[in-house]
Amino acid sequence: MTQLNTNVDVKALGKVAVLMGGSSAEREVSLMSGTGVLQALRSRGVDAHAFDPSETDLSELKRGGYARCFIALHGRHGEDGTVQGALELLGIPYTGPGVMASSIAIDKIMTKRIWRFEGLSTPDWRLVSSAAETEQALQALGAPMIVKPSREGSTIGLTKVTSTEQCAKAYALASQYDPEVLCEQFIEGDETTCPVLGEGAAAHALPVIRIVAPEGNYDYQNKYFTDTTQYHCPSGLPAHEEVAIQRLVEKAFRALGCRGWARADIMIRASDRQPFLLEINTSPGMTGHSLVPMSARAAGLSYEDLCVGILATASLDSAAGHEGAAQP
Repeated sequence: MTQLNTNVDVKALGKVAVLMGGSSAEREVSLMSGTGVLQALRSRGVDAHAFDPSETDLSELKRGGYARCFIALHGRHGEDGTVQGALELLGIPYTGPGVMASSIAIDKIMTKRIWRFEGLSTPDWRLVSSAAETEQALQALGAPMIVKPSREGSTIGLTKVTSTEQCAKAYALASQYDPEVLCEQFIEGDETTCPVLGEGAAAHALPVIRIVAPEGNYDYQNKYFTDTTQYHCPSGLPAHEEVAIQRLVEKAFRALGCRGWARADIMIRASDRQPFLLEINTSPGMTGHSLVPMSARAAGLSYEDLCVGILATASLDSAAGHEGAAQP
């Protein structure tokens, strides 16, 4: 059962901006997410409007009389704390985690440091700044190894490295997107993802989704533009494994100070069935291929109810904004 309030007075939500597009490498996906959210909100009678920060200055939100924002931006300048900070200054409540949680969560290395400190399982890693250091990381972590930008999403710039000869090319690709490159131990096993809704002690995980991609390659293309990837929800995992993943994801969400909603990616190691946290997305995709809506449906929550319920949680980091905005 979700903890999301779907019995919302939509008129009390006021004029709503759905922030979409933006300037990140995930602009295309963000436009698809935002369009879906916009249509869903309008279908429920919400006074919702599309707003692309790369085309219109955010200050226009204030002039336009917007009461709250649904953030459907992905990646840089969308889920990294920057737009959240701007909305804090404007005093306009927004969906998803606040400034600090957003800025930490998009940085995979900072996220892993916090999770490791909190005793939550995440694969071993190295931060590298050259091809030579990438080769050293491969020696330390073993093959296969994942090389990816620290602050990008949707598997952009990611390479699965199996030999020393691949290290230079993998580093060059990842460093195109971020000067901080993460080398991560590859966990062989089941790939899963699990959304969380709510805040604090009330944060509640939705059903786990098990992902089976062609040849195990769950890349950008297979995430958004093909129909060959299989998504199992219900996951088909043993009940105790499903519950263990849900509890782990809730702890991961709280450890970063997240609120509203997010989705964590987890690998289950085949050798001993231990789950490992990979990363957490604080503005998850809401496209036709997206996973939060799929998990919500399995919990009895429609796409439209999900969008309205998330919108109703829009708030600010400040106590006044938090109390006032979260109760539409």
